[in-house]
Order: sequence, then structure tokens, then C-alpha cells
Amino acid sequence: MATAYDVPADKLIRKLAEELKKVETISPPDWAPFVKTGRHREKSPVENDWWHVRAAAMLRKIYIHGPLGTTRLAAAYGGKADRGSKPNRAVRGSRSISRVTVQQLEKSQLVQKQKDGG
Repeated sequence: MATAYDVPADKLIRKLAEELKKVETISPPDWAPFVKTGRHREKSPVENDWWHVRAAAMLRKIYIHGPLGTTRLAAAYGGKADRGSKPNRAVRGSRSISRVTVQQLEKSQLVQKQKDGG
């Protein structure tokens, strides 16, 4: 049986996003069409289904890299911020997107919280 480790990430995320569209508890919030995905971006996402693709990518990342919090997920989806004449620096992505997506995945019982210390 193939696992998430065996399948290429791009194919798995696209198929998983299609399946997540069928789940009622995973849907983009009202503010999703107007938001940037981080301070390192200039514009909001162009694709209409970007929320489901991000949720699928987060679900895969949580599965492969163990228990992750919203801060680590936001850092994983960050990038380099343009600071003008100063050198670029790494910045986190949107923690709000990470937080709401993880809450939706928890509500649909695809992930669960892990108690501290174990």
C-alpha cells in the first residue's frame, strides 16, 4: 500500500485537495479572497481553490513531520521579505491562515491535538 512518503507531493496534494472540497467543515472563510498568504507576498493567491490546496499541503506536512503547531506551519509557508536596500530576511507566512486551517482539520477529525509532554 502506498503512503504519503511514497507518492510525489504535488500529485498527492492535488488529489487530497479534491477530496477536501467534499468535506463540509473545510471551506474558505469570508476574508480568504482578500488576504495575502504572508507579508512576503505582494498579492493574494490567484487560484480559486487555494484554500483547499493549502489545507491538503498542511495535512500532508503534519502527517510527515509529526506534531506541528501553527507557528511552525506558518514558518514553513513563509518566504523572503523584500526590505528595500537592506538584505532580504526570512519571514513567517500568515498564522491566521495556519490557525484556521488547522481548526478546520480538527473539526473534520483529520488531525487531533496532542497533549503537551508526550
